[in-house]
Amino acid sequence: MDYVHRANIVADCLMGFKKDESGWKTCKKSSDVIVSWRPSTEFPGNVYKGEGVVNGSTEKVWECLEPVPGGLRVKWDNNVKKFELLEQVTEIISVCRTVTPSAAMGIIAPRDFVDVVQIKQYDDGTISSNATNVVHPSCPLQSGYVRGFNHTCGCICVPISGEPNKTQVFSFFQTDLGGLLPRSVVDSFFPSSMAEFYSNLAKAVKSLKDH
Repeated sequence: MDYVHRANIVADCLMGFKKDESGWKTCKKSSDVIVSWRPSTEFPGNVYKGEGVVNGSTEKVWECLEPVPGGLRVKWDNNVKKFELLEQVTEIISVCRTVTPSAAMGIIAPRDFVDVVQIKQYDDGTISSNATNVVHPSCPLQSGYVRGFNHTCGCICVPISGEPNKTQVFSFFQTDLGGLLPRSVVDSFFPSSMAEFYSNLAKAVKSLKDH
């Protein structure tokens, strides 16, 4: 599998999601985030967009978000139990396994996802993580986990001009959770989960600043 080619397509696609504001319908609003959705073109489900401003420099926000083994993400993100590096493809592209805990009061069983991940830095200081599902020979299906599939997804951290201690964070989730979950469970899980994601991210960045 050409991981580099797949990763480059995903990075372009994610930036396209950010720029294309048509068709999004708001489904949840809080002080931290606006969550909206539109039908996915990649699988029979929805793509969800989160958009909010986090108090903290882009570097600090990114330190909390960076999807790496042993990183801060597993400490504050309730939907990430473990990151495993399966292969370092290039300096900015890797293949990772993400393990998620059970959710929705146990209705959603623990899952694992195998993705190619590209970390991209732009000239204006924007940093993005871009991911989509791949197959990797070292990670077949594992007992105790339902294999889920992430379609084009990731986070984009954008510096705010004149506000060095604030960062605009876009997140895109487009996940086929696999298994035989009712659509209603999936549709209610993601908006709430994303609102919690932003709230927990804000707390994680704040605790980083206090040290």
